[in-house]
Amino acid sequence: MFENINISWTGIWQAFTGYMVDLSQNPFRLITLILDLVIVGYLIYKFVLYAKKTRAWQLLKGIVWIIAIVVLSEVLQLRILNFFLTFFMPYGVIALIVIFQPELRRMLEQIGTNRITKYFGFDKDLATKTKEDIYKIVIAATELAKSKTGGLIVLERDIQINDIADTGVRIGSEVSPQLIVNLFTPNTPLHDGAVIIANNKIAAAACILPLADDKDIAKELGTRHRAGLGISKESDAIAVIISEETGKISVAKEGTLIVDVKEDSLKNILIKHIVTKRFGDEKLKRVEKVKARKQQNIEQNKLEKRKEAEKREEK
Repeated sequence: MFENINISWTGIWQAFTGYMVDLSQNPFRLITLILDLVIVGYLIYKFVLYAKKTRAWQLLKGIVWIIAIVVLSEVLQLRILNFFLTFFMPYGVIALIVIFQPELRRMLEQIGTNRITKYFGFDKDLATKTKEDIYKIVIAATELAKSKTGGLIVLERDIQINDIADTGVRIGSEVSPQLIVNLFTPNTPLHDGAVIIANNKIAAAACILPLADDKDIAKELGTRHRAGLGISKESDAIAVIISEETGKISVAKEGTLIVDVKEDSLKNILIKHIVTKRFGDEKLKRVEKVKARKQQNIEQNKLEKRKEAEKREEK
């Protein structure tokens, strides 16, 4: 048995040295080798990530231990143990197919359908997923409005607002209307503050937003409206505000506030300014517009401070 093992290792070494000689004579093979290694490594990485989410992960760890024991029994020449392990290994492969049958079936179904892009991390249906998330947000906003529960939902677009999300509690869950409504339920730990939606996830809750200092904002509008308007000026994010006094829904975008928005209008506004523009050609223009508006605000603040300083000097 051990002579066969020595022969197999010799054959592996000879194949490796022969491949290296062939590689030195044909450098183009190096590209295919790198591509081959990258593909195999990526497949193993995705398989491990997939296995961690299923019952197969614990079984895979057990298989690794068995393989390690087999190798150790060969090195230490534990012939009886090695004989039993190698004897039952062929039956173990059949057992693995039976045990992993649900996981293997699910994986093959994904490969055989258009969901293969999701398995490899390239989700071509991101626009549809974003639309579904918008519908869920609209449902949550409508439910909050019916019960006159205050709420503030901020939808990130091209300009990241990680600094705002860091002021709250990170969540990282799928978008769910039930979870959003529950987050704003009074007397719950995270009800005070804004919920951030980013990358098709509920990124954080109880976040603190910058307040708009516009003097022309109506007095009946509270802190939530000022906060929603403030984040829409500081970034290209869209804020959905639900008033706890009136139960009306407002939308803040690009530094403007739209008051008393109905369910269908809210859905159309979010789809137009998130889905259409996010996956259209206007993305770059919008980013540049926001940057220009921020720079304009900075210059305006500097000018106001300069005027105040001049007035003080005159006095």
